[in-house]
Amino acid sequence: MNNDCSNTNPEASHLPGQQYSPSFCAQRLKVLADLNRFTILRLLLDGPKHVWELNEELSLEQSLLSHHLKILRQEGLVQSQRDGKAVLYCLAPGVRINSGKGINLECCVLSFDC
Repeated sequence: MNNDCSNTNPEASHLPGQQYSPSFCAQRLKVLADLNRFTILRLLLDGPKHVWELNEELSLEQSLLSHHLKILRQEGLVQSQRDGKAVLYCLAPGVRINSGKGINLECCVLSFDC
């Protein structure tokens, strides 16, 4: 389990000028096509959250929430950190855009201004 939720460097994974393949972009967007995963990222824009806090908003079976968090971790969109018996999740470095109201998918940026 990563111990990186304290890493706040917003540019950690961004490589200026890097080109991403259409298949990379399609995969990133496919991951967010699931409403639960999309909602998890929106919730994490407000800061790190424990699994139980995420589940208060989503009301999912624990195994289903774990599945969605695993997919987001594998895609490099979130990171986890053990916090005693609980697990704390946060956006991975470079995912939050500077305004704090959007996420950087590396191939495009999703903005939540509305």
